[in-house]
Amino acid sequence: MKIKTAVIGVGSLGKHHARILAQHPNSQLEFVVDTNANLAEKFAKNYNTKFLTDFNNLTGKVQAAVISVPTHSHYQIAKALLQNGIHCLVEKPFTLSIEEAQELIEIARENNLVLQVGHVERFNPAIIAAQPFINKPKFIEVNRLGPYDPRSNHIGVVLDLMIHDLDILFYLVKDKVVSFQAHGAKILSDTEDIAKVRLQYANGCIADVSASRVSLEKYRKIRIFQPDSYVSIDYAGKSLKIYKKKDGKEKLTSLLDIDIKKPKLPTNEPLFYENDNFLTSIIEGKPPLVDGEQGRDAVELALDILKNIIF
Repeated sequence: MKIKTAVIGVGSLGKHHARILAQHPNSQLEFVVDTNANLAEKFAKNYNTKFLTDFNNLTGKVQAAVISVPTHSHYQIAKALLQNGIHCLVEKPFTLSIEEAQELIEIARENNLVLQVGHVERFNPAIIAAQPFINKPKFIEVNRLGPYDPRSNHIGVVLDLMIHDLDILFYLVKDKVVSFQAHGAKILSDTEDIAKVRLQYANGCIADVSASRVSLEKYRKIRIFQPDSYVSIDYAGKSLKIYKKKDGKEKLTSLLDIDIKKPKLPTNEPLFYENDNFLTSIIEGKPPLVDGEQGRDAVELALDILKNIIF
């Protein structure tokens, strides 16, 4: 079954959504949409499809759309599409307010539509493969560093980068945050460019989360410490290692007593899995892996952090 699709916004990320939806067996890419007509026409030619400059003209022509535009436009575009019966995958961060997020969730529910949020790290093969090995984590350390990108200067590093990890932590810890301490600094922009947060969850787990966009290199790792093992995930390298005492070893006498597993991971890109999940959810009528409620929860925590961050 092919779903008639569109991609709204063909910038640095949207163009990859368009590439994937133009090739996916369950997608018929009908339109690429961008206010920049030259850009829209360019990618329409690349993917042998049509282009528009106004998303309002999609009504009645597509069944589903990916919204990959600046965050401040997510709510307006998603609301219009959902009200006109179009399933939506909205890039992260979902919205800029909880009220906007909740309204979109309710519109999607009332119209029986799929509303997915683009937390692409959920589809990282290393995260998927790690899930069976997660067992009541006690301490988690996350570092997400990267170079400054002027395209994201409309939001700070918490909503731009850290929100990925706030969502992943909800997924791994499976409990609510009861308290946190947050510190940040404005270095290259008018918003926070580096932030460090310590989160405490209801079950006692502690997570230290660092995000920076003033690094010269990308570094994206998460380390999970739990009673029976240590799990190390490299987001960027898509690698996973599990360190655990060998069976029958109550006490360690050397490193030889540690069993190290390195599961082989699939090679498809996370964005492919994300779009595949979106299309499958529409076809099978089931919730996506990252629904509107989960997107809202990540935004709520991020906004709470920003409200209380110490500069």
